[in-house]
Amino acid sequence: MAGELNGRRIAILAADGVERVELERPRQALDDAGARTAVVSIIGGEIQARDHDLEDAGTFPVDRLVGEVSVDDYEALLLPGGTVNPDKLRMESAAVRFVRDFVRSGKPVASICHGPWNFVEADVARGRRLTSWPSVRTDLRNAGAEVVDEPVVTDGNITTSRSPDDLPTFCERIVQEFAKGPQASVAAQRA
Repeated sequence: MAGELNGRRIAILAADGVERVELERPRQALDDAGARTAVVSIIGGEIQARDHDLEDAGTFPVDRLVGEVSVDDYEALLLPGGTVNPDKLRMESAAVRFVRDFVRSGKPVASICHGPWNFVEADVARGRRLTSWPSVRTDLRNAGAEVVDEPVVTDGNITTSRSPDDLPTFCERIVQEFAKGPQASVAAQRA
């Protein structure tokens, strides 16, 4: 895997309440494959991580604020879960816009567990084949997605996964998808 991403810049959009393992393990896989990852958030300083949504799991330093970055700054986007994290992000217009613009750009986007809530708020779930944590699936269906119960699903430029149990498969897949780069024809069809 080393070098496969050749210095590609990957944004990891997260806020307080992010599930630690869902940020840490994919980030490690991306870094090991040669990516340059950056935590982008709605607040500066540090974000609080959680373990199983309830237990304090330390912090992650924030590299950039979402209101100060653009899709042009990155080649791919990772949206980790945790129940609180995506709920906070969907309340911030700059974060919603960033997700929407990223999906529409055709650049690769990946999300796990509760992270696909971001696709509902950004209005980019319609017509997509997605998976997520079970409690998020009704929201995805109501937003027009075809929801499946599979470890990892890739539909065009979006890759989704169900839970931390699926992290080995998810991490392998996102490295592959992020290495491919933009899929302009898919973005044009779905915009």
